[in-house]
Amino acid sequence: MKRARFTEEQIIAVLKEHEAGAKTADLARKHGVSEATIYNWKAKFGGMDVSEAKRLRALEEENGKLKKLLAEQMLDAAALRELLFKKMVGPAAKRAAVAHLQAVMSLSERRACSIVGADRKMIRYRSSRPPDAVLRGRLRDLANERRRFGYRRLFVLLRREGEPSGINRIYRLYREEGLTVRKRRARRKAVGTRAPILVEAKPNARWSLDFVHDQFANGRRFRILNIVDDVTKECLGAIPDTSISGRRVARELTAIVERRGKPGMIVSDHGTEFTCNAMLAWCKDAAIDWHFIAPGKPMQNGFVESLNGRMRDELLNETLFFDLDDPRAKIANWVADYNLQRPHSSLKYLTPAAYAAHLTATDDRLRNPDQLRRSSVAPSAPLGVQNSETLTAAG
Repeated sequence: MKRARFTEEQIIAVLKEHEAGAKTADLARKHGVSEATIYNWKAKFGGMDVSEAKRLRALEEENGKLKKLLAEQMLDAAALRELLFKKMVGPAAKRAAVAHLQAVMSLSERRACSIVGADRKMIRYRSSRPPDAVLRGRLRDLANERRRFGYRRLFVLLRREGEPSGINRIYRLYREEGLTVRKRRARRKAVGTRAPILVEAKPNARWSLDFVHDQFANGRRFRILNIVDDVTKECLGAIPDTSISGRRVARELTAIVERRGKPGMIVSDHGTEFTCNAMLAWCKDAAIDWHFIAPGKPMQNGFVESLNGRMRDELLNETLFFDLDDPRAKIANWVADYNLQRPHSSLKYLTPAAYAAHLTATDDRLRNPDQLRRSSVAPSAPLGVQNSETLTAAG
C-alpha cells in the first residue's frame, strides 16, 4: 500500500486548527494540500483523537490485505478451473499449462508456475536434443509397412539396418510419433495349473495344426490350414481353400514330410478333418504319433493358436481378398516374411529360420566331438537349450 504523506498526528492537528477558527484556504496553503483534502480529512477523522485515527487506518490496511488475499484465492480457483481437464504429468504438460494460463488469464509466469506447481527453470528450459528427423522418418516408414508391429520388433528391424540407438530412445520416438498399436482384444488368462508336454529342443520334434477362417470381399468364406513347428516356431504350411477335407490334409502333410522330414508328434483339436478315417490311415502308414487336445481347451494347442493370432492381426484383418488366388499369393508372401524376416519375441527376437539353423548347428556340433574339439570357442546356445538331449517345456 502507498505510504501516507501525513501521519495521524499531523492530520488531527490540522483539523484542530480548523475547529479553532482557521480558514480552510489558509490551512490548505500552509500545509500544501488542497481544500478538498482538508474536507475529506474532516469527513473521515472528524471528532477523533490520534489513537482512534491510528486504529481506523490499521483496520483499513488489514481490510485491504484481506481483500487482496481473497482476490488472489479467487484468481487461483479460476486458474485451477481452467486446468481442470488437463493432465499435468511431466515437464511438457506443465509447460503447456503455464502457457495456457498466461494466454487465457494474462497471469505472470511466476504466478502461473506457483499455481501449477512447476519450477520456473523447468518452464524456461528448451531442449537442445537433435530433432532426429531421419530416424523418425525411418521409424514411421517401418511402422507403416508393419502396422501391427510394436516398438520392440521395430527396434530389431532398425538394428538390422545398422541403427545404433538403444531401445529406450526408439520407444521415446515411437511414443512421440503416435505409433502405438492398440490391442484389439484382451488376452485370456489361464486358470489352474498347467501340465506342459516335454518336447526335445530340435526341429521336427512336434508339429501343431489348426484352421483359421476368413472371407472374400463378396462374403464367401474360406479357411486356412496352418501348420507350425512348436520348437522353432516356423510356419511349415498355410493352405487356403474354400473346403479342406481330411484327404487334403493328409496330402499336404505328406508333401511337408517329404520336404522337411517326419515329426515326432503332431497335435491338433478334434476337428472332423483330423479324426476322419483318411487321417487315421495316414497316421498309421506314416507311423507318426498324433495327440488330440482336450475338448474346449485351445490353450493346449497354443503354438498354432499364436500363429493364427499373428496371421489374423497382421494379415487377415489388414487385407481385402477378392478370389482364391489372391489369398494364396498374399499368404505365401506373409509366411515367407514370417519365417525369414519377422523377429519372434519368444526366440530372443531371432527369426524362426535363424533359430532353426542355430539348433541344427548346435546339434551337429554335439554329435561330432572332433568338430567340437577343433572349435576354440563354441557359440552360446539359446537360453534354456544346452544340447540336443535337453527337454524343454513347450506345451
